[in-house]
Amino acid sequence: MSTPEAADGAVRELMLVFPRLVGRIKKLPPPAALRSLELTPRHLSLLSMLLLDGPLTVSELAERLHVAPTTVSLLVSELSGKEVLHRRADPEDRRRRIVDLHDDVRPAVSRWLAPGARAWREALGPLTPAERRLVVDTLLAYEAAVTRTIGEGPGP
Repeated sequence: MSTPEAADGAVRELMLVFPRLVGRIKKLPPPAALRSLELTPRHLSLLSMLLLDGPLTVSELAERLHVAPTTVSLLVSELSGKEVLHRRADPEDRRRRIVDLHDDVRPAVSRWLAPGARAWREALGPLTPAERRLVVDTLLAYEAAVTRTIGEGPGP
């Protein structure tokens, strides 16, 4: 069985790479069309899901983002009011609403967020499904440990 000290070399590497990674991500400014919107990480996660998965219901977004549907509803209302998102009736169930990016902002959101998705695909592509799952599970475990340490709730 491995001891915490046995992982110290990897910990050192990750403690160096994460700040560089965050710094590089922060250097990707939002497109001009979105700069004035004061987007938070939750907004970016929601936009990423719509970019990657296409139109979704509020419930589907909540499930993917691991937040309550009311949280997604608030985000969607906010971004709809800023004409970033639009809602339409689900043709299969008129009571449900489908959320999607406005056609006018989709290209800007894609140019902004697609490079990160491409980088993840490049990094994870050579791995087996089990190895990819291990990477994701490790990052989730790290997030949970940090959350316990600093006492904040998780968020996308």
